Amino acid sequence: MSTAGVSLASGELRARCPRSLLDLGSDPSPTADVDGLIPVVLSWSGSRIQSVKATSEATGLLLPRLVEPHAHLDKAFSWNEYPNPAGTYSGALAANFREHETRSAERVQQRAERALQLAWDHGLRAVRSHIDSLGPGANCSWEVLSAMRARWRERIELQLVALVPVEHWSTPEGEHLAAEVAQAQGVIGGVLAPPCRGRATRRALRRLLELADQHGCPVDLHIDEAASHPAAGVRQLLRVLESMSLSVPVTCSHASSLSLLSAGSLQRLATRMARQNLQVVALPLTNGWLLGHRDNETPLRRPLAPIRQLQRAGVSVAVGGDNVQDPWFPGGRLDPLALIAMCLPLAQLAPWDDHGMKPFGTDAARLMGLAWDGCLRAGAPADLIHLPEAGWPELLAMACPRRVLAGGHWVQDWS
Repeated sequence: MSTAGVSLASGELRARCPRSLLDLGSDPSPTADVDGLIPVVLSWSGSRIQSVKATSEATGLLLPRLVEPHAHLDKAFSWNEYPNPAGTYSGALAANFREHETRSAERVQQRAERALQLAWDHGLRAVRSHIDSLGPGANCSWEVLSAMRARWRERIELQLVALVPVEHWSTPEGEHLAAEVAQAQGVIGGVLAPPCRGRATRRALRRLLELADQHGCPVDLHIDEAASHPAAGVRQLLRVLESMSLSVPVTCSHASSLSLLSAGSLQRLATRMARQNLQVVALPLTNGWLLGHRDNETPLRRPLAPIRQLQRAGVSVAVGGDNVQDPWFPGGRLDPLALIAMCLPLAQLAPWDDHGMKPFGTDAARLMGLAWDGCLRAGAPADLIHLPEAGWPELLAMACPRRVLAGGHWVQDWS
């Protein structure tokens, strides 16, 4: 069967699916097993799922293709040339600066192509990448990644975020950059590092938000990525948001120092964040490596976005992998299953619990504003990750083969 000479693929799978990523429509929802999984039979034709029905028995795992809500493709794979062996935030910043000074279009092209190929093979359907957008490597990074976004459009949706100090948006150059970001349908970002005191910080944040609202651009901030001054940035952001009206979504990436607050302070802050519809991207890998790093000492407190406390307050939280073998984190390979596995010990996110799986699936997709929320249902894209011989233990051990279905066609077998 073909349309305009293009073969329409079809198929059927029997496997177990996490209940939080499954929509059976009007059919009675069966009880999940102890692993939070429901056996289903799923069929597809062409690029769309035809039906998803509960069945009595199945093996293996079935997930939708997942998303990466926070990456840095412009500097990926730069650790070997610009290492940060001390593992400190200041060391990463210094190495990042040196790399940016020598950045070229050719290097960005090679890095991003390699990164997106990994993302494609591993089962990602969308990636949000922050781009260093001030300095000698900014223009070439935007040019290359904009072209790459168009070239990869049919395989991976690539979102681009302009990453600059928040104060830059208050300059004429910042206003010009905002117009360019809007023209590229990008996201306005910024770095808000502690101590974040005073009116100047709030004025800079207000101008950033005004520009985003004016141009209709979402906002994604690097905020409170620190082991000190708990929630200093988020508190300043909330003061500004509570005094203005905004029509675009605002995301707080990192939000690590919130975990240093007392339980009561955190609860009150999270309630305010939910009231302002703030979204959070937790980044356990980079934050677990960099923050609180001291020579010859094991850290006794690990600053990390307090995922469960934020979720209970009604804040939508996604989890991202952040850096890919660059000065900020020497590991990472744009593999959503490896990220799920590593977040079990780092963030105590168990994928068999709904709150542990949604940050990688539906909540991450909604945060990015994707057309598909990532639930497997009739009519959804035929975009799947199939682990034919796996349960959670095999996935968490990162030792199971997977197959990726994209648009109804198998990408390749992976093991």
